[in-house]
Amino acid sequence: MARSRRTLVQTPTLRGRGRDRHGRGVRSSATGPFLPPLRTRIDSFDMTIASTVDYLRMVWPTELSDVVFEVAPGPFSVIPDVGVERFAVDARERRITFYRLPIQRLSRLHRNDEFHQRMVIESCVFRAIAELLGKDPWDLAPDRFRHF
Repeated sequence: MARSRRTLVQTPTLRGRGRDRHGRGVRSSATGPFLPPLRTRIDSFDMTIASTVDYLRMVWPTELSDVVFEVAPGPFSVIPDVGVERFAVDARERRITFYRLPIQRLSRLHRNDEFHQRMVIESCVFRAIAELLGKDPWDLAPDRFRHF
């Protein structure tokens, strides 16, 4: 059988509709299809605050049931002779605001790794809640630090 010599006329494709210049297809995300999504410092900070607050809400359910926790980039002003505050406690409104940038950048760590950064964040949460409740931070969860 003889082959037909008819050629198919292809309609020209419009550039920029889901393909790059070289026709390789749609670009993938920055991490690629097989890598986990990137974990940012903001995400880990928020997750550390949330997990510590959840733990303390389990230990002190009635005292912390109506407390609102917020995370802000930083305070609006610097307190003279004190410096930049790491958190703000408003006892009347039952609100605690944690300032992410001062906690992350102004804390002097002897080892700058994820474990020590998490400890600094948790200590700020414990100090803020202790200030709101009028207790010592070590009294909030005495069983948690018994092994030290």
